[in-house]
Amino acid sequence: MDVHLRELRYFVAVAEDLNVTRAAERLFVSQPALSKQLRVLERQLGFQLFERVPGGVVLTRQGAVLLPVARDLLERWGAGAEAARAAAPTGTLVIGMQTAVGRGLQQEALRRFRAAMPGWEVSLRLVGWDDPSGGLADGSSGVAFIWLPVPPGLRTYVLATERRGVAMPADHPLAELAEIPFSALRDEPFIALPPAAGPLRDFWLGLDAREDEPVIGVTANTPEEVFEAVTSGLGVVLVAEGNAMLYNRPGMAYRPVTGLPPGELAIAWREGDKSPQVTAFIDALRQAATKV
Repeated sequence: MDVHLRELRYFVAVAEDLNVTRAAERLFVSQPALSKQLRVLERQLGFQLFERVPGGVVLTRQGAVLLPVARDLLERWGAGAEAARAAAPTGTLVIGMQTAVGRGLQQEALRRFRAAMPGWEVSLRLVGWDDPSGGLADGSSGVAFIWLPVPPGLRTYVLATERRGVAMPADHPLAELAEIPFSALRDEPFIALPPAAGPLRDFWLGLDAREDEPVIGVTANTPEEVFEAVTSGLGVVLVAEGNAMLYNRPGMAYRPVTGLPPGELAIAWREGDKSPQVTAFIDALRQAATKV
């Protein structure tokens, strides 16, 4: 029987909230996805963990017995992973990224990091939108460049605040405008991040500025999938101004959008992570950001 740490985290969160919807919001996952993972865990265990009651769920007797064990495993794994990282004087800092960073930040930060941490290497890792933590939640990344909002349990430092615009096929009728009111896009099919992206998906669909439900043209999990869908005429997508320049390609037009608050690019790390390599990289990035 192979039970994953993510499944245990989901179980503990629902056990604490005794409400699947609230736990899903806290975990930055969709309620159906969370319910599905709980059913998978119950099939693996061979018994039910929760019983449904009006207003939520309650633990079964087996679930109540398993809860402290799950908490202990998660705590021990987190402590063990941190101890293992701290044990090595040199190593590799894995940097998760959901999009290209650019903006004159990364190269300068890496130069400063290597000067502060001689012997340490860095590994850049592209993480799909289905993990809004950029690999921090499961420990596969030490730090991550991600867009706000972020899941709980992370600390962030905002590196860039940029207006949101729209990427669309170059022959789209709205491409004739210099700026596009967001209200003009509300009936357009949108390229959406996967449901697992949670509030991040909602932000890039503009749910913070609309009362209606967006029309979803297609779901994409990586920037390449997003912009391939745009140039294929499957929909439009909101993008940050800096990303529009980084991902510019033939057959696609970018226009600023009015009526939307800006997006925020941040460096993120796990709360309580005071490992020297993470601290050094955050400091290097802060210094690099002040020079841009």
